[in-house]
Amino acid sequence: MTTVRHVVFDLGGVLLHWDPEVPYRRLIPDEAERTRFLTEVCSRAWNAEQDRGRTWEEAEDTLIAEHPDHEDLIRAYRANWLEMVPHHLDDSVAALELLLDADIDVTALTNFAADTFEVAREEYPFLKRFRGVTVSGRIGLVKPDEAIYRHHHENYGLDPARTLFFDDVEKNVEGARAAGWQAERFESPEKLRADLIRYGVLAA
Repeated sequence: MTTVRHVVFDLGGVLLHWDPEVPYRRLIPDEAERTRFLTEVCSRAWNAEQDRGRTWEEAEDTLIAEHPDHEDLIRAYRANWLEMVPHHLDDSVAALELLLDADIDVTALTNFAADTFEVAREEYPFLKRFRGVTVSGRIGLVKPDEAIYRHHHENYGLDPARTLFFDDVEKNVEGARAAGWQAERFESPEKLRADLIRYGVLAA
């Protein structure tokens, strides 16, 4: 393994817990109906377009035109977004802070809508400690498009071969490797720490 000089974190699923069901358990108590709504109406594919840079206004208007009977529930997605990020992953954040306190170069690369990232950043102050964060919604590129990894390492002056990336989605890990980075899938905070030790970033 090439010596790691830069560590890059994904956010959702690695450092932040994200679950769109949280507010909708209150708004749609019936489990089957809630699952149908989050699968067929406010779906992950619909939300992903906000990660790509679409505004919430356009997203809501488009979906309400298709599902006018669900207008209030559609608008509730953005209105109650912060409830979808109810906590951070303590042990993952502890590993992040070890790196930061040891003056390791740490940045973040995330598929995130531009405005909701700012909401999360105010709620979770550790998000302000990165040297820099590439937010997909700001630049109109999303993982696993190789261009977003290239944008990140060029923008922050990273050596791709000396960069170690953590993401909980395998296709995003593969995208990083295709861009010349070293990368590991995040499965647990324990594996994260073990990987950091194995790559020589943290001491055993």
